[in-house]
Amino acid sequence: MTNKSTDVAKAAVKMAISSRDEEDYYISNFKKKDIMCTAVDIGGNIMASIPKIIERSLVAAKRSNIISDCHVHEGAIAGAAREAITQVSSKAIGLNVGGKIGIARSGEHVSVCIFMSIGLLHLNEVVIGLGHRSIPIIK
Repeated sequence: MTNKSTDVAKAAVKMAISSRDEEDYYISNFKKKDIMCTAVDIGGNIMASIPKIIERSLVAAKRSNIISDCHVHEGAIAGAAREAITQVSSKAIGLNVGGKIGIARSGEHVSVCIFMSIGLLHLNEVVIGLGHRSIPIIK
């Protein structure tokens, strides 16, 4: 089954907005559609957390066998994560955030979605960012 970049992006978004209880359901459902995916929690001060967010994305993608242990695949995940961070960071500068990263891949398409709540006292903002990269399939 061939999946388009939009299918992979939708899977990454669903993983990022899912609850912990829903993750296994989505992982098995997407696997039937030839989409590998995973999710990981994030939190803290956004500016101090940027390296950790990229690192957690890489570790989660490797542990779930979404990418191989090669610099091309690692660069694609890091680049997509960085793009997603760029989309949400302007709203969160200087504030604490909490949320999840959703990662999905099918064939050459990989997407990283960041969904987070930005806390300021009892007022919370919700933001989402999405990055996509195309990577070669290494056999």
